Amino acid sequence: MSQKWKLYEIKDNKIIRKKKSCPRCGDGVFMAEHKDRYACGSCGYTIWKKK
Repeated sequence: MSQKWKLYEIKDNKIIRKKKSCPRCGDGVFMAEHKDRYACGSCGYTIWKKK
């Protein structure tokens, strides 16, 4: 199975995205999850996780 199919799940005939989408770039760009933040590789937008 390729890597891209691990990002989606089909449940009740609906597609569910498993990763956060970037609010600046839109639904087609996923954010990387790090220990303390989420980061967009395309535009650099960062969301810090709360402790």
